[in-house]
Amino acid sequence: MIQRLLAVLLSTDSKQRVRIIRSLMAANVYVLCMGIMGFASQQGLMRADEAGLLSGLILLNVVVWYGLLRSGLNQRFAEPSLTLPQILAALTWIVAAYAITGVFHGATMMLLTLVLVFGIFNLHARDAKIAGAYAVVLTGIVMVYKTVTDAVGYPVALESVHFALVVSSVPTISVLTAQLSNLRTRLRTKQEELTQALDRIQVLATRDELTGLYNRRHMMSVLDEHQRRLSRSSGHDFCLAILDLDFFKQINDTHGHNVGDEVLRNFASHAAAMTRETDVLARWGGEEFMLVLVGTTAQDAERGIQRLRDSLRNVTMAKDHLALHPSFSAGLSAYQPGENLAACIERADKALYSAKQGGRNRTVIWSDVVPSKSSTMEG
Repeated sequence: MIQRLLAVLLSTDSKQRVRIIRSLMAANVYVLCMGIMGFASQQGLMRADEAGLLSGLILLNVVVWYGLLRSGLNQRFAEPSLTLPQILAALTWIVAAYAITGVFHGATMMLLTLVLVFGIFNLHARDAKIAGAYAVVLTGIVMVYKTVTDAVGYPVALESVHFALVVSSVPTISVLTAQLSNLRTRLRTKQEELTQALDRIQVLATRDELTGLYNRRHMMSVLDEHQRRLSRSSGHDFCLAILDLDFFKQINDTHGHNVGDEVLRNFASHAAAMTRETDVLARWGGEEFMLVLVGTTAQDAERGIQRLRDSLRNVTMAKDHLALHPSFSAGLSAYQPGENLAACIERADKALYSAKQGGRNRTVIWSDVVPSKSSTMEG
């Protein structure tokens, strides 16, 4: 029941709830202000009708800010907390109370600094300066006006002291607020830089720098995860395929390593585009790539690899060497539940060796007994 009530009053959105709670906490300043006016009117130090009118306007002000925050209209603004507008409004009402509390007006002065303190952790540096300047200027204008219109309640000497206190305290708070804002900005920037650095480290730890594919280390983690899934339940069968670009050394020797790198990048990009979302492709080392095919038989995986092989005829591997269409050999092995991953990888590696020995540009499926039939495309 209480939780539902809080959800209605404070919203279920965590950020909005924090904003509403802050605004209501800041309203304590208004409570103090109305308390001072109530006491002053009770003691005959100010008119009760003026105290009642200003208290009503202050309560209306609180309701308006609460309505803006609770309705979500505040989120249309660049600063959804509306900290500066709320502070400027609070300063206005407090200075108004200062102007009507007569000889008791000095008691409201502390509320000026209290309002600014509420914004010390939220205001931006520029907004803090605006709030401070507004407080000094508005207070100064009201003090001058009251010394002229009510010299008994607001004697010049006393108002001069009050203004000196405002001038010395308010700018100090504004400067501290600005410094804290700048510090928050620097810390936020450092945090963003650290996050970016950590993301970069994560990429370097899991991705191959040349091709952008997963690297060998991360692929082993992927294989471990598939092995664990298969041990927990059925339906997670997978096959391993090691793909090796045929005669890649000749490409490097003939065209240079830059062209060789371009071929690797383009092959990786095309092969990744040809795989299913559930499959994982990684650079295994040099011109070798490992492909994990999930939820498929070795025969179906073989057909998928053949589609990749066929598609390479129409893919540009090096923009300055359009006739360069390297083929690849592949060794394929189905993972056997309960076996060591190294055994499955070794079978795929043996199958790859068999494919190379058999003339390259083909796929060989390896079992524990004998190599099964291979798919071949001569050329």
